[in-house]
Amino acid sequence: MNSRTVVITGGTRGIGFGMAADFLRRGHRVCITGRSQASVDQALQRLVARAPQASVVIGVACDAGSLTEVQNAWDQTIAAFGRVDIWINNAGVANPVYDFEQLTSADYQNVVNTNLIGVMNGCKVALLGMREQGHGQIYNFEGFGSDGRVTPGLSVYGATKRAVTYFTDALIKENAAKLVNVGFLSPGIVITDMIMQEADEMGPERWARTKRMYNILGDHVETVTAWLVDATLADYGKHGSRIAWLTPRKAAGRFFAAFVLRRKRNLFAELSA
Repeated sequence: MNSRTVVITGGTRGIGFGMAADFLRRGHRVCITGRSQASVDQALQRLVARAPQASVVIGVACDAGSLTEVQNAWDQTIAAFGRVDIWINNAGVANPVYDFEQLTSADYQNVVNTNLIGVMNGCKVALLGMREQGHGQIYNFEGFGSDGRVTPGLSVYGATKRAVTYFTDALIKENAAKLVNVGFLSPGIVITDMIMQEADEMGPERWARTKRMYNILGDHVETVTAWLVDATLADYGKHGSRIAWLTPRKAAGRFFAAFVLRRKRNLFAELSA
């Protein structure tokens, strides 16, 4: 397999960090971005420790909501590696799990700027750069709300993810006959620090119900990211793909195992072990 150069926004933690580590283990070049230089530096140290045989990895401090900073991430990757083969718009934040009127304007503006404007900025920079170099693949992350599901407390986060799905569908149509391929990454429910934050915000009763569902349908980061990376590499050169870990069939199997076979999973106990 040809060695690829991959940019992952929001690659300092969670799914983005896990994918960065898995790309590196497979011998690819990676640029991760994070909001602060400190978070980037810490993530780079951890990546080198996890993937000592890694090819090359760099990190760039970048606010996804700033087009100028996103362009700088592209420019630094080109300076380091000469090209960008895969651009993954992963950077995302969640609003506090409260009813909308309880959120501050800073709360919801931050979510929109990162989850939606950040994806648009990443796509604009990558589309123009990849057309100039003659090839490339862009993936946008779906999340809760992408399929139209609604839950109280996630109004803003869900709205941004639903908007990202529409936006990506539009880009797929716009680029059908062009040099750049566009697709989706859909990780399902992954137990990250974003989800752990919900426990404090939901209250014990609501968190108990949510936790039960996460234990049925969820997975740890390393389980999902290894699969996503392999699937992404295999998908290179294809347009309009949706790479989905938690398919309807897999979800049905999880429910069958939980309620018919009485198989219990405790992802949170494993996380703290």
